[in-house]
Amino acid sequence: MAKLPDLTIATVLRLQQQLLESINETTEAEFLLFEQFGETDETNDYFDQLQNSKERAESYYLRLFTVLREIYRSQPMASRDNLKLLDRYINEAEATIDAIAATVSEIRRDFHLP
Repeated sequence: MAKLPDLTIATVLRLQQQLLESINETTEAEFLLFEQFGETDETNDYFDQLQNSKERAESYYLRLFTVLREIYRSQPMASRDNLKLLDRYINEAEATIDAIAATVSEIRRDFHLP
C-alpha cells in the first residue's frame, strides 16, 4: 500500500487548514469592504483581487486533496509523478498562502478595515 510519512501528511493537513483560513479571511475582507464602501469603480479591482485570492486558495486545497487521495489509492506504491506533484503543490500552496495574506493585509490597510 502507498503510504506517506506522518510529517508529510501533517504538512498537507496544516496547509489545507491554512488555505481554509485564507478563504475565510478573503471572504471577510470582501464583506467588510462591501459593507463600508459598496461596489464602486474604486473598489472593483480590490474585489477582483480578493476573488482571485479565494479561487487560488480553493484550487490548492482541492489539488492537495486530490493528489493525496491518488497517492493513497495507488497500489503497491505511489507513482513518482504523483509524489513530485505533491511536493510541488506543497511548495506552491505555501507561497499562495503567503501571497493571499499579503493581499488581504494590503486591502485592509488601504481601506482601514479591521
